[in-house]
Amino acid sequence: MAYLKFQRSAIHSAVSSSAAHIGVGISGQEGMQAVLASDYSFAQFRYLRRLLLVHGRWSYFRMCNFLWYFFYKNFAFTLVHFWYGFFCGFSAQTVYDQWFITLFNIVYTSLPVLAMGLFDQDVSDQNSLHYPSLYKPGQQNLFFNKRQFFLCTLQGVSTSSLLFFIPYAAFSVMVKEDGSYISDQQVFAVTIATSLVIVVTVQIGLDTHYWTVVNHFFVWGSLIVYFAILFAMQSDGMFGIFTSSFPFVGTARNCLSEKSVWLVILLTSVVCVVPGMAVSFLRVELFPTLTDKVQTSSHRSAYAFSHQQGYGELITSGKNMKMSTASSTGSPGGTPQSSTWIENMLKRKNAVSCVSDEITGAPAKTD
Repeated sequence: MAYLKFQRSAIHSAVSSSAAHIGVGISGQEGMQAVLASDYSFAQFRYLRRLLLVHGRWSYFRMCNFLWYFFYKNFAFTLVHFWYGFFCGFSAQTVYDQWFITLFNIVYTSLPVLAMGLFDQDVSDQNSLHYPSLYKPGQQNLFFNKRQFFLCTLQGVSTSSLLFFIPYAAFSVMVKEDGSYISDQQVFAVTIATSLVIVVTVQIGLDTHYWTVVNHFFVWGSLIVYFAILFAMQSDGMFGIFTSSFPFVGTARNCLSEKSVWLVILLTSVVCVVPGMAVSFLRVELFPTLTDKVQTSSHRSAYAFSHQQGYGELITSGKNMKMSTASSTGSPGGTPQSSTWIENMLKRKNAVSCVSDEITGAPAKTD
């Protein structure tokens, strides 16, 4: 193992070996010493296959998506100040409210990415075991590398520029319903902050492959918490108690009551999200990976299985199974015609299920 670590820079795992990066112990008759010194332990050697192909792959996939989204949302959040610097003379004035800067990574966007890092699955455990080749991208470091980091940075930079320049261009010509201009820096800050929270929340919703109750609660709950805190901190009551700490008094109430501001937020969110969706769609259609092919085959097999022949023909035929069975058993030389008819129908159902198995590439089950 020491020779392998010297010759190759890959991460190694070994059973009952302290020289590997990841140690695996098997609890047995020889004692618990290897289990206590290992990173992972299990009772039987056959569980090693599931540990690597399912849980090991899921862990690598979740960690890469976690890092990708974390860098993306922080690039989109931070670089807005860079674009704002060209218009404020690089005076170090912040475009956001100071409380938004404090709570963005702690409250508004922390739980959705945590849920994705804990529960996300691109393929099921059955497909992970059935297609061992899905493990190769982790060995080749394809999910997060220098190229992926560059693409993540590029998307974050483009999102930050759209978040700033679309509201800036809109506010230069936009007026309120009473004809007055919207030329307030605080309104501009609330509009950009709201667009940013919506964009990064929708983006993590699009990047999530496996939705659970926890994912729904964290993702959509983060949006609700954002608006609740926004209106609470910019209310008259908070300004009356802490005058110097909450200068954005009434900004959210006056800003988000304008239809034109919501139109700008909607336009900014759509323009930021749609290009990424288009690129992802074209990549899957033109350059599909093995994971994309497995996901597509799984969806097709589920569709074929849901459309196989049911028992509608038995219901509409008007035949009574009990009467036919009783008449056939009552006569000594009778033949069970009803059971023969049911067997033929079951054979056709098995034929449809075989076609479904051929689509997924799984071996057909035999009795």
